[in-house]
Amino acid sequence: MQPIRFFERAVTRWPEAVAVECGGESQSYGALAARVATLAAGLQGLDPRPGSRVAICCANDIAHLTAWLAVLAAGKVWVPLYPRNPEAELARAAAFTRASIVITTEALRPALSIEGAQVVLAEGRGAGTLEGLIAAHAGEAPVAHRQPGDATQAIKFTGGTTGRPKGVMQPHRAWTTNIVTQIAAWGLQPGDRYLAGAPITHGTSTYILPTLATGGTLVLMDRPSTEETLDALKHAAITTTFLPPTVLYMLLQQPGVAGEYPHLRNIVYGAGPMRPGEIARAQSVFGPVIASTYGQTEAPQIATMISAQELLREDKRASVGRETMLTEVAVLDPEGRRLGPGETGEIVIAGDLVMTGYWDQPDVTARTLRDGWLHTGDLGYIDEDGFVFIRGRAKDMIISGGFNVYPADVEPAIGAHPAVADCAVFGVPDDKWGEAVQAAVQLVPGTAAGEGLARDILAFVRDRVGPVRTPKSITFYDAVPRNQIGKLQKDVLVADFAARAARETSQT
Repeated sequence: MQPIRFFERAVTRWPEAVAVECGGESQSYGALAARVATLAAGLQGLDPRPGSRVAICCANDIAHLTAWLAVLAAGKVWVPLYPRNPEAELARAAAFTRASIVITTEALRPALSIEGAQVVLAEGRGAGTLEGLIAAHAGEAPVAHRQPGDATQAIKFTGGTTGRPKGVMQPHRAWTTNIVTQIAAWGLQPGDRYLAGAPITHGTSTYILPTLATGGTLVLMDRPSTEETLDALKHAAITTTFLPPTVLYMLLQQPGVAGEYPHLRNIVYGAGPMRPGEIARAQSVFGPVIASTYGQTEAPQIATMISAQELLREDKRASVGRETMLTEVAVLDPEGRRLGPGETGEIVIAGDLVMTGYWDQPDVTARTLRDGWLHTGDLGYIDEDGFVFIRGRAKDMIISGGFNVYPADVEPAIGAHPAVADCAVFGVPDDKWGEAVQAAVQLVPGTAAGEGLARDILAFVRDRVGPVRTPKSITFYDAVPRNQIGKLQKDVLVADFAARAARETSQT
C-alpha cells in the first residue's frame, strides 16, 4: 500500500478532527486534505512524471507539512533538505537527485535554483508559490499512480558533508512498515497529540503518518527553545514526542522541569545513546514514559524498540530493545557467521524496513546490502532475552595495547561523574599503544575546569571501567560537538586533537 493512503483513509474517519497545530494556526483533517490534493495536482502540472524528485527545504510549519503530503499524493519522491545545512551542500543534494521541483524559502532560492528545477516558494502568494499553485488548481485532484512496494518514496541523505553524497532510497514498503510498527509500538489512537519539535527532514518525519493514520494531532514547532519544549510538554496535552538525548539532558537542567505531565505516555529518544544514569533521572522527573528505538536512514527509525515499561529495568537501560514485529536483527562476525547471545559483532537488519539501495551508487549499495542483510556498521550484541546493546560504530572502536575499547562502555562511566554534563570518547594514534583513549568533556554549568578536576574524573572512571578503558587525558569543551540532530561528531574531536598536538609540537 502507498503510504499516503494512511492519511487519505483517516480523512474519511475524522474529517473534523484537528490534524495539525502550529503557532496558533490549526487545520482539520478535511481542510488539510483538500489543500494537499489541490497542491498535488499543481505539482503534477509542473511535472506530470510519476517518481520525479521534489526537494523540500523549509522550516517546521504547516506549509512544509502540506507540501510533504502533496509530494506523496502526487506520486513523487521526497528529497528532504535541512535548511541549516551549508548552502553548497543543499544545492549538491538537489542536483545529485536531479530534482525537477524545489520547494524552499526566498532566502534559500539563490542557492537552490539548480539547473532543470522549478523553484516554488513556501511563503507568500501569487505565481511561483505554494499558495499560487493551490489557487491555480482549485477543485482539481491529482492523478493516482499505482506503484509497487519497492518504488522509491524518499531519498534521504546520510554520511558526511564532503565528497559524493550518499542518498538512501527508502521504498514505499519501508515507509508502510515503519507506519504500522510505530502505531503498534506506541499504541497510537485518536486524540493523541504528537509534539514535532525536531526537524521534519530527519527522524520526526517517521512519526507524521503514524499520528495522522490514527486520528491524532501534530503539534509543529520550529527549532523550539528548551523552555518552549518544556512548556509544550506540560501545557499542550502532548502524549508522544521524539527527542535526541541532548535535548532531554537540557530539559532535565531546566529549573521548572519538576511537575505533572498527566497526558504524556512516550518520550522516545533516538539519534544517539543516552546514559543509563540520565535515563533513570528522566524517569524520576517525567514518569515511566522514557522509551527508545534504533534504526538508520537505511532502515528508518524502528528496527528495534524498548518500551517505557521495559526501560524501567535497570539491566536493560543501556539497551535499544528487541527487534520489532516486521524486522529481523542479528549480530554477525567478520566472516558473516551469526553470533550467539552476548557475543559482539556487527549489527545487521533484514525485512521490509530496509532500503533498496543508494541513489546512483551501486558499488556502495553492494557493500552495504549483502546476503539479504543490511550491514549497519554498528557493533553490538544481543542478550539472552533478545535485547540489543550497541557498543558503537565499527570505525569508532579503539584498539589500545591489543585490547578492544568500545566508547559505549566508557562514556556512561564518565557521564556518571556529577560534574559532567556531556562527554565523548574517541581514539587517536599513539606510538606506544597503537591507539590511545581520549575523552572530551562538557561540564555542568557553573563548574570550573582544571587539571585537578580532570584527575578526579579519570580516577572516578578508572574505578568503574579499569585502567585499559580509562582515557589517557581529558579535554574540556564549552559544548561537545554535535550535529543539528544531536549526533556526536567524533571526527571533529579527532581533528581538533590532532591540531592541538601539532601546535604543541611546533612550540617545543
